[in-house]
Amino acid sequence: MASSAIFSSLRRRKSPTFQAFVTPVDWSEMALLATLTAVSSEIVSSFSGKSWVFQRRNSRSLVRKIEVFVVLFEYVGELGLNLPKSAVVCFQEMYILLYRSKILLDYCVQSSKLWLLLQNHSISGQFHDLNQEILTLLDVFPWDDLDLSDDVMEQIELLQKQSRKAKLLIDKQDEVLRCKFYSFLDEFEGGRIPESVELYRFFVERLGIMDVKSFMVEIEFLEEQIVNHDGDIEPMASVLNGFVAMTRYSRFLIFGFENDEMEGGFCKNKKVKRRLSSKEISEMFTMIPKDFCCPITLDLMTDPVVICTGQTYDRSSITRWMEEGHCTCPKTGQILLHTQLVPNRALRNLIVQWCTTHGVPYDPPENSEYSSENFAAPSASKAAIEANRATSRLLIKELANGSQGAKNVAAREIRLLAKTGRDNRAYIAEAGAIPYLNALLSSDSSFAQENSVTAILNLSIYEKNKCQIVSEPGCLGSIVDVLRNGFTTEARENAAATLFSLSAVHDYKKRISEIDGAAEALAGLLMDGTPRGKKDAVTALFNLSTHSDNCLKMVESGAVTALVRALGVEGVAEEAAGALALIVRQPVGAEAVGNDEMAVAGLVGMMRSGRPKAKENAVVALLELCRGGGTATTQRVLKAPSLSGLLQSLLFTGTKRARRKAASLARVFQRCENASLHFGGVGLDYAFPGNSTASRDSGFAGDVSIPMPISVPVL
Repeated sequence: MASSAIFSSLRRRKSPTFQAFVTPVDWSEMALLATLTAVSSEIVSSFSGKSWVFQRRNSRSLVRKIEVFVVLFEYVGELGLNLPKSAVVCFQEMYILLYRSKILLDYCVQSSKLWLLLQNHSISGQFHDLNQEILTLLDVFPWDDLDLSDDVMEQIELLQKQSRKAKLLIDKQDEVLRCKFYSFLDEFEGGRIPESVELYRFFVERLGIMDVKSFMVEIEFLEEQIVNHDGDIEPMASVLNGFVAMTRYSRFLIFGFENDEMEGGFCKNKKVKRRLSSKEISEMFTMIPKDFCCPITLDLMTDPVVICTGQTYDRSSITRWMEEGHCTCPKTGQILLHTQLVPNRALRNLIVQWCTTHGVPYDPPENSEYSSENFAAPSASKAAIEANRATSRLLIKELANGSQGAKNVAAREIRLLAKTGRDNRAYIAEAGAIPYLNALLSSDSSFAQENSVTAILNLSIYEKNKCQIVSEPGCLGSIVDVLRNGFTTEARENAAATLFSLSAVHDYKKRISEIDGAAEALAGLLMDGTPRGKKDAVTALFNLSTHSDNCLKMVESGAVTALVRALGVEGVAEEAAGALALIVRQPVGAEAVGNDEMAVAGLVGMMRSGRPKAKENAVVALLELCRGGGTATTQRVLKAPSLSGLLQSLLFTGTKRARRKAASLARVFQRCENASLHFGGVGLDYAFPGNSTASRDSGFAGDVSIPMPISVPVL
């Protein structure tokens, strides 16, 4: 575990270069010796005067050993001898050993203090392994073939003797601190909160964590280990989450809220993801390793997954391939025995390391399991639950009685805490956070508003909290106000997402739509928002459309117009078609959609180029439009270009539900004047795979819908 952690867990520095793992077989003897001298001298100059927090004796011992190597390399280089082959091989192995030593020493300097403490045993083992490798090299090196001076040989022999005597060294002071850290966790596990004096002495006096910023670095680093080493970490992720929760509690207990420096730099500290220019993309294309590119799109993979044939693809690409009806491997042509996708974490880590080394922006996919923004604790331990409860009490106390600055900070922390786990969401709401968060929605501070609405969104994920949010006086109205006039884009988008979450409860759909400006604001966000904002808006509008009493509101608010325009927007078209299919069931909805000149063309266009589920939603909407829109609307649909061919294609290649609805739509046309001439007999005379005629709807019983975030209910 320690080895993998050393090579992949630090995000605040560049990953090891390939030289750390490859023997330089093609170098000349002089070049090899010069490089060995340079690397060893760099290690000595960089680390000999370091003030080590942990692993002091192991680190200093390793640096002293490398000092002897510097003397050896310089002396042999000055002699200019022709080295025997066995000596060259040993020097090549020393090269790799030096790089590994540098990585380990860097790790001890740059890692989180708490993480080093938790990894005390395994890192000590790494130092011991390096010592054993040094001893092995010294034992097999052909010293008799080199004409070394007596003083150099004396140093080599002394080093050899010391290495042979060396045993696994675990620093007693470090071990005492590690045990103390675990004792705090045991107290939380038993339902007791450690004394504040003891926590202060441990974190501030013993570890030197002197301010809020240092605490945040420690917390973020520990969280990062859980994300990066999922299922392969010691201590276990659930235990590590207990340490994270305990450290977060100690941070607020010791330093409070007033000295938090994060608020002022909240927006500034957010990493701005710079897009590559066309020239940079062109240059980078030739540099990307072939194995890092998806075989389907040839783009750099962001979420590589393995399919049953053993081939790796980007998740979005292979998912689209399967949804389009393909049942073979794109690369090998083998039949897919199943469609399960297994994350290729090893390849993803290599891609992240390569991007970091070459300065390439790496954007993990939204909702990716790897995204730190979506970090979620595995089954929380009792210690984590108790520590988070203690933290929640501190936060809510500040929301109630703290200064404005303290309230802002508390809202942000509740937002973060409510991201992880049902227990946290339940307890935060039970402890009374919702009324105070509601009050902050109308704050003049963009920081407070954004964090309070996002905290409410996170709390609403827990079903039992929805009732508290909706029942809180003025809360729904305040959320809509943020949606309409929020200070930041993220606040407006999260307000829309909150309405979507709350509207999952049928009884709340009508209450939300009746709030002045709610549907209008969602329609506006769907028309003019960012891609994420459009997605939040269309899913909320879809949920509202499932309540029949909201149809008139959808029409009057302009939501129908926005949904029709969204038919041509990638990422929201499927949900827009699904919402329209619901709206046109009502006469007023069918009239509004039928009068929109772009509606029929948009739905037909989706039947032509959409994904299977999008095509299904489009044909459902057209069928309902014909049923409820009257003769004129039916004729407009009938005259749509290419619809005959699209229906024929859908009858044989669509989902089961799409095929049934396509057959029903053909029968509607057949009953219209001149329909049979226009469609050339499409309808009752069409045969289906596995069915005698299209007229037998019973052949489509037991429809199966492919998974999607929003689905039109089976009619």
